[in-house]
Amino acid sequence: MNNMRHIFFDLDNTLWDHRKNAYLTIKELFNQQKITEKYGIDFESFHQVYHDINERLWEQIRDGEIDKDYLRKHRFYDSFLSFGIDDAQLSDYFEHHFLDEILNYNELVDGAIDLLDYLRNKGYIMHIISNGFQEVTERKCILSGISDYFETITSADSIGLRKPRPEIFDYSLNLAKAGKEESIMIGDDWIADVKGAQNFGMDVIFFDVYQDNPQEAGLKVVRHLSEIKNYL
Repeated sequence: MNNMRHIFFDLDNTLWDHRKNAYLTIKELFNQQKITEKYGIDFESFHQVYHDINERLWEQIRDGEIDKDYLRKHRFYDSFLSFGIDDAQLSDYFEHHFLDEILNYNELVDGAIDLLDYLRNKGYIMHIISNGFQEVTERKCILSGISDYFETITSADSIGLRKPRPEIFDYSLNLAKAGKEESIMIGDDWIADVKGAQNFGMDVIFFDVYQDNPQEAGLKVVRHLSEIKNYL
């Protein structure tokens, strides 16, 4: 892959460990509000319900079925409602403080810094394409100490488009002054990152976090970030 110069990373769960940081944040809020004492709900049970609802809502955002305001209104509300708690004020408290306090936790995916150092030392130019909220994407990069690795950061909210739409890839490559033939996408989302990049005509490495073992001829697949060194 000697022609590759530009590497475009997804952020959440590819470099920035959103699953872990979200888990720690929600657990803190859960304890602050004494949810177990008040309602008899086990945190692990609540978190699993929240995780499933949140993942489904993000898929709907990706597919253009809902907007971010709907997600923000419903992910905690629907989670509490699953346990018979119909309390908009409580869910609003969680949503408001979640967005602020998640940035107190900035765990990176294992191997992220080592990989970024390796790629920078090899002379690659690196970028971010994120489907996350504009107002937190850059702060995540800054607070976790990885912002200086990237020439450009494209957040879906900043242009009103989300992966897998080809327009967001086109926008990000134009911003980076990069051609498709010299660019590669690295991400953990099969639809947004892999299919999005492929349909745009861009090479891709799938970070198979959940070990889905996709059977697709010629697809580059890694299960740990260190394995990306085998391709770049």
